[in-house]
Amino acid sequence: MSKATKTIQQALGYQPTQASWFAVTKLLFNQVTAFYFDVVTAHPGLLDLDAQAALTALERLTHVTKDNPHPLMPLSAIAGNIPAMFRRAAIHAALGSAHSFATHLDQWRRRKEQASEKGKKFTQSPPVPPRSWNKSPVLYAGQWKDRASKSILLKLWTGSSWCWVKCRVSGREIPHGWEAGSPHLVQHGMHWWIHTPIEQQMPSPGKVQTQVTTNQDLKICAVDMNLDTHIAVCTIQTVEGTVLSTRFIGEGKETHGLRKRLLGRIARKRGKTGILAEGEQDNVRLWAKVRHLDEQLAHQISHRIVAFAHAYDARILVFEHLGSLRPEKGKYSRRTNSKRSYWLKGRIFAYSKYKAWNAGGIITSRVSPRNTSRDCARCGAPLARYHAGQPAERYSPGAPLVLCVHCGMKGHADRNASIVIGKRLISRYQNQRQEKPHAPLYAERPAKAGGVAGSQDAQREGRPSTNRARHGTSNEQGAAQGEASRMGETSPGIPHPLRPLG
Repeated sequence: MSKATKTIQQALGYQPTQASWFAVTKLLFNQVTAFYFDVVTAHPGLLDLDAQAALTALERLTHVTKDNPHPLMPLSAIAGNIPAMFRRAAIHAALGSAHSFATHLDQWRRRKEQASEKGKKFTQSPPVPPRSWNKSPVLYAGQWKDRASKSILLKLWTGSSWCWVKCRVSGREIPHGWEAGSPHLVQHGMHWWIHTPIEQQMPSPGKVQTQVTTNQDLKICAVDMNLDTHIAVCTIQTVEGTVLSTRFIGEGKETHGLRKRLLGRIARKRGKTGILAEGEQDNVRLWAKVRHLDEQLAHQISHRIVAFAHAYDARILVFEHLGSLRPEKGKYSRRTNSKRSYWLKGRIFAYSKYKAWNAGGIITSRVSPRNTSRDCARCGAPLARYHAGQPAERYSPGAPLVLCVHCGMKGHADRNASIVIGKRLISRYQNQRQEKPHAPLYAERPAKAGGVAGSQDAQREGRPSTNRARHGTSNEQGAAQGEASRMGETSPGIPHPLRPLG
């Protein structure tokens, strides 16, 4: 069995006079967490214990009871009347931070020893313990109750006592069949939300190789991502090579143009002063618009990719492994826009990965991007790529149409690339060997920019990693088209680091 996990975010409604209670509760939680971090630092042997044993040991060291009237480091010295569940949530948060700090410190020491053995100068500074704490309180059972679809009771610290506060809840409800965990009290600007982790058990889908080699009814969804008219082109394919449907997800030019205009405004405003303040963000609102544009688009595109795959019961999502794309040269707005477009591709892949897993155990894999836009999906020969109304004589990058002079196939260039991506994954396992770069069939051909020779991202049966992608709005719903495998004719986060202006 495997499990899918995600977080439900819901806004809280409360009286204006109660707003300060949330802030005071968070402040108290961080004070208790910092205290227990210091206790763990003073007793490093606690890190060798499991979570339950470490919790018991820390409570004996700090909590006053009838059987333990004089603990070594009493918590009451900094805060009294702490509920048991509040204290234990802070202990687990402190243990997590202590384990993280110890791991980073060990890694630093190993790097220092390796440099010393090789006689190299080592100048990297060691990690330091947290100087400030800004953790969101975790509300264990006993800190909340009577949760309903539109309300919840929370136990908050007012600064002098604990009291129960009934809050309205708005936003997405917890879906049926999912098990909810302990909610987190999170501050969003001037408002407070609760983030609730949920999980669901499901049958293990099996590895990519197992599915491709044993399931004759397997369907895969291959995705070709671009920067121009269509941000993503998806095809549903079978292991026999039949193409069942295609979806074009567009408005790439509109998004690219809007982002470029925003970056151009930033560049012009910077040019008026010629000075960038160190440690201070310039053009805050414009940068926020750029970040929100990319974030919203990444979620929209990934959602539509997964919905398309789920509608056709595809069990594997296939992308290109684009790991070393370089932005084009030009002015600041053009260069930065290109860089953020590449970041957007990474975000779409990362978001599609966890959304596909949560949609029923759809796993994600990646293949080499080498010549996916230059090879014919039918025979593998080099393609001629051209614009409508122009002769199909040579390969013109970015042109929407392709023609294979060897087998006569012609159609949309991005659809052809998507089919090549899917077939590349299938051939990797059906041939029982790791994928290698294709040898030139007819002549030496330049490789597609960026990427790696070959890779597979989905090897395990458990939940995939959901690490955040690198920095990368409205969008039309792409049209699904049922087509055969024969190609037919188709009509055409964090702002960038600031640099001194030169």
